[in-house]
Amino acid sequence: MARTVLLAEDDRAIRHALERALTLEGYRVTAVADGTEALARARGGRPDVLVLDVMMPGLDGLQVCRELRAEGDDTPILMLTALVETADRIAGLDAGADDYVVKPFDVEEVFARLRALLRRTAREEAAGQDGALPAPEPEAGRFLEAAGLRVDPQARRVWRGGRELELTRTEFELLELLVRNAGIVLDHSTIYDRIWGYDFGPGSKNLAVYVGYLRRKLDQPGAPQPIQTVRGVGYVLRED
Repeated sequence: MARTVLLAEDDRAIRHALERALTLEGYRVTAVADGTEALARARGGRPDVLVLDVMMPGLDGLQVCRELRAEGDDTPILMLTALVETADRIAGLDAGADDYVVKPFDVEEVFARLRALLRRTAREEAAGQDGALPAPEPEAGRFLEAAGLRVDPQARRVWRGGRELELTRTEFELLELLVRNAGIVLDHSTIYDRIWGYDFGPGSKNLAVYVGYLRRKLDQPGAPQPIQTVRGVGYVLRED
């Protein structure tokens, strides 16, 4: 069955071009021109994935994202943005977006990121994350622990000390990957492949943005930062 995409983009030329490209790629697309209609359509019939422009009249993409997340809607969201500053991208992640593409974009990059988001959703559903949880694992093997972090992969929860962290889908998957490989330096290509299913190349700042935002959430006065950069290679989780 074709996957459904709700596309919200106020630029008519971009909206029509992307709608056509997605349709030719095999998606069933509903395209709207503003955030208000996007929110109504998302509530009325849940799509498999949302593609939201950040800057739209009325409700913008960030507001739509916040509204849906506040309502408990965890549909994957890909943001389209012309804003290139790191702080602007972080605002999208903070709103609950799963990923973003910077304009002007190559449509193949949009396709790649949508495939990655949908694969992750499929894995969660297969693991019982879509309402029907499988029988719990034995308590002794349920949690992952490293660098003062405790991760429950089944419930998708993370604690540092006694504090639980609120993470987006992508942040959780990135941190879980680092915890599972604590002490091992993971290069950029490996992380991109494992988390996004696609290597966006040496010029991409996508991973750096997510690591930066994850570090902010992990920050604890007096405690070392567990995610460390290995310059020119990648990242590693360690306590020293």
